[in-house]
Amino acid sequence: MDRRSFIQKSIGGVILASVPSSALYAFSGKGPEGIGICDWNLGRSADPTYIPRAAGVGLEAVQVSVGTAPDNIPLRESSVRKRYMELGKQHNIVYCSVAAGGILNQIPLATEPQSAVYVIDALEAAKALGSSNILTAFFGNGDLLKKDDSGDYILKSEGKFAEYQWKEKDIERVIAVMKQIVPRAEDLGVIIGLENSLSASQNLQIIDEIGSPMVQIYYDIGNSTNFGYDVPGEIRKIGNHRMCEVHIKNIGSRLIFGDEGEVDMEVCADALQDIGYNKWLVLETSGRPNRFEEDTKANIDFVRSTFMATT
Repeated sequence: MDRRSFIQKSIGGVILASVPSSALYAFSGKGPEGIGICDWNLGRSADPTYIPRAAGVGLEAVQVSVGTAPDNIPLRESSVRKRYMELGKQHNIVYCSVAAGGILNQIPLATEPQSAVYVIDALEAAKALGSSNILTAFFGNGDLLKKDDSGDYILKSEGKFAEYQWKEKDIERVIAVMKQIVPRAEDLGVIIGLENSLSASQNLQIIDEIGSPMVQIYYDIGNSTNFGYDVPGEIRKIGNHRMCEVHIKNIGSRLIFGDEGEVDMEVCADALQDIGYNKWLVLETSGRPNRFEEDTKANIDFVRSTFMATT
């Protein structure tokens, strides 16, 4: 079955209709697909000349940015897409996903109509590059959480783990826009991943309201740890069928390995193993200044031994 074929499957009592096979990796029984990196950590966003650098340190995939500004959307160009494909084939690099990250953080999907175009740009670029999903970001100007007068997030619930109040009007707008974009994602067979500052429960509410398995969570273990969420619990709650890809990074350190960071990598790895996660693990770290090669190789070794070891 190719990824644009649609099936019906009951998962945990929830009936998922029109699910592409790329969204159902949990049933294949294999571990993570491999290790990639974000292009903004590799060198420069939306620039194919950095692909050999990824191969040189032993990476297998790159998350490519669709563009950085309204007047700089390189992935719209067929010649740029062609160059990515040529270099990918030459260096054995695949393109795990396409990111509409920085551009949506500047021009938010919740408030700026033109931002929907960048999401469609990313979907079309992902199809051209053979990517299974796109990342849509909601940070910076696009943050979906409320802040008080002092600039702090407003707690929604008390307890060991945090949850914050969201911007209801912005959430409603994002849901409405996504409902309009979903048919395009279905036609292309590319999943839309949501990466933001919300909890897993809040993201799942959004996904349920949109009502399409083509919208999933792009999970970041570093961001979620930083916001005080129960990361392993969230991973298990989301499940493999609603998590399109994962960013791997630490907090307070440029290194994934070692004792400086705050993310408990081992418990995150256990949780991903428990849900049968078998998509890409994407590094979002550049290493220490002037030590990209050394640190990235060490990060790859650590991720491979921690997240991809068979038990």
